[in-house]
Amino acid sequence: MTDDDPDRHIRCQDALQAALRELVSAATLAGWSEREVVLAIGDLADKHLRSLDANDNTDTLIAMLRRMT
Repeated sequence: MTDDDPDRHIRCQDALQAALRELVSAATLAGWSEREVVLAIGDLADKHLRSLDANDNTDTLIAMLRRMT
């Protein structure tokens, strides 16, 4: 699979589907509702994405500063 595959996002989702079902199942067996679990996963994913974006921004700023010196 290449980075320019138009179905790359869907293929990634397919690859993660079974692990997600297992995670949701384990969490519901531990006592949380399925809605709580899915909302928590969404929040965690959002926080992780924001962290990746912040790291990218920091890397860009560092590269700019290095070019200035």
